[in-house]
Amino acid sequence: MIAVRPEYYDKCVEQGFTLLGMGRNQRKRVQRMAIGDRVLFYVSVRLVFGVVATVSSTYFEDPTPTWPTTEPDETFAWRVNLKPDIILDDDHVVDARLIAPRMQYVKKWAPEQWPLAFQGLLHLVPKQDFALIEDEMAKGVKRPDVALGNDSDPWCALDGLATKA
Repeated sequence: MIAVRPEYYDKCVEQGFTLLGMGRNQRKRVQRMAIGDRVLFYVSVRLVFGVVATVSSTYFEDPTPTWPTTEPDETFAWRVNLKPDIILDDDHVVDARLIAPRMQYVKKWAPEQWPLAFQGLLHLVPKQDFALIEDEMAKGVKRPDVALGNDSDPWCALDGLATKA
């Protein structure tokens, strides 16, 4: 699971979820990613799950600034290509507040403090949790090939998404 800030997620929206970049602290984890690994996007602040993708390349380094960052020297240079599997529109994203309490991954936190489980960028969640979330996402509607755009609503998980699902 990738837990990202809304700004990072919005940049992935623009790219059609075809690229994932990690910072220098995540380099070894990115190097272990293999073609066929699955990635679940969780958007902090918005508290939603909206995308499942599959890793479609081995890792590579590219220092080209692509995503917004809070650190001046961070370029998220450790990257893999992705193939999106499920992209939900803003009306169908999975509200993490409704599903997180059922996840094994958050059991070591007090129920009201489950968001603490998702701090940091990259998380290895149990397969049963991934399947639980993916099943909920599959009930939603894949994003049509149009852009909605609702930049004024911070809870809108896929503002301006345009992708071929």
